[in-house]
Amino acid sequence: QVHLVEFGGGLVQPGGSLRLSCVASGIPFSVYGMAWYRQAPGEERKLVAGITSGSTPVYQPSVKGRFTISRDNAKNTTYLQMTNLQPEDTAVYYCWGRSDYDGPGAEKWGQGTQVTVSS
Repeated sequence: QVHLVEFGGGLVQPGGSLRLSCVASGIPFSVYGMAWYRQAPGEERKLVAGITSGSTPVYQPSVKGRFTISRDNAKNTTYLQMTNLQPEDTAVYYCWGRSDYDGPGAEKWGQGTQVTVSS
């Protein structure tokens, strides 16, 4: 059974940092592209950052230079290091994964973790 489980959300002050982790099980992690999406209240879920199975990253422009996505295939884990957090980064953050051998519709999602940036 496939599981993506996120860790690391919480409350942080503006300018602070958090690191999110997504631990995968039940999948051949090394051939999965992974990503982080976020959804703020009343808004659509949007891509924040992604990383290919070959570890090439891509970022939403608003987080480039502040967020870093990485992966550790030995630990089946994807990370999102977030720095200089701002109130507009407040959202539920979701882990996403899809095999290089699958097409759209085969994505896996985590349950989400809340990140709140507030003073």
